[in-house]
Amino acid sequence: MKRETPPAVPAAPVLSPSLRVLLTLAAAAVVLAGVYVARGVFGPLALAIVLVIICEPARRPLQRLGWPRWAGTTAVIVVAYLVLLGMAALLWVAGTQFAVLVADYADKLRASADDVIAWLQSVGLDQQAADATASALDPTAIVGVVSSLGGTVISIATALFFVFAYVIFMAADAARYGEAERVFGAERRPVIQRARGFNTGVRRYYVVNATFGAIVAIIDGLALWALGVPAPVTWAILAFVTNFIPNIGFVIGLIPPAVLAFVVGGWPMLLAVIAIYCVVNVVLQVLVQPKFVSDAVDLSLTLSFFSVIFWTLVIGPLGAILSIPLTLFVRALVLEGDPGSTWLRWLSGDRGATPQAAARAAQTAGRRP
Repeated sequence: MKRETPPAVPAAPVLSPSLRVLLTLAAAAVVLAGVYVARGVFGPLALAIVLVIICEPARRPLQRLGWPRWAGTTAVIVVAYLVLLGMAALLWVAGTQFAVLVADYADKLRASADDVIAWLQSVGLDQQAADATASALDPTAIVGVVSSLGGTVISIATALFFVFAYVIFMAADAARYGEAERVFGAERRPVIQRARGFNTGVRRYYVVNATFGAIVAIIDGLALWALGVPAPVTWAILAFVTNFIPNIGFVIGLIPPAVLAFVVGGWPMLLAVIAIYCVVNVVLQVLVQPKFVSDAVDLSLTLSFFSVIFWTLVIGPLGAILSIPLTLFVRALVLEGDPGSTWLRWLSGDRGATPQAAARAAQTAGRRP
């Protein structure tokens, strides 16, 4: 009996490099569109993940002492809640204090606005532009801006309900994920190493931010106190909080003290405050800090700046704060697992993404049991 020959399996089509790039970009566009549509869910979820990553070291001392797993998980949850509530309280204090001060100095602010309008008209500015300036400097308009910012904060605070729940679940799962290397061994070691590298980068980033934020806040607060600007401690707190928004955060922290300086001391004090913030904040936050951030997380300065704009457009205000962790996550998920993307990782600022470094890592992994 003649044996039948099984039908040949057709070979998989080979895609050209340009077609693969187009398909990758199309898939990325679809994913980003989904993230944008679900940003109300994705933003709090990303914030919860970052909080758990930052606070995960709180578990380690209890583990070394032999405490049960639930005790370490509780410690992570408590620390995450304290960080979250502390930052929200600082923002609330700064916003409410600014609104109170604007109301207290309303008459002086109107007089200052009239002086500005008169000066603008004296230099030939038309009436329409002068009216626009007057409306911008009107105390009611300023309070309205503060209220709208407060509404944004309230909308974020509403999402914090989900963040609190996410933190509980993720902190509990993090204890189990910590045993992945023992359970899977060498089978999943590259993935585990990528996850550990991502977690370490996120922690380093926020340590650098908090350190520079404290330095900037102290210098700004002392300078504002020396100039006689009302509530210098409040603006120091605001400078610390806005430092977590890379590159452009100092502009947000500058507006309230600049307005009050103009009301209290006129143009000389306003220019002095702007000069101090530009010297201190631009030098430290825009020139020095990004270099430390780049060294801590291996991201290029250009990509760090672009990520703020990009993630803010995708998921809203939280994107500015979470821009660097989200960029690190995308790189770890998409690029670090692909041997052919070494040059893209190198372009992103990853100093370990070279053929020589990859060969050394492969040799090291091969020697491990």
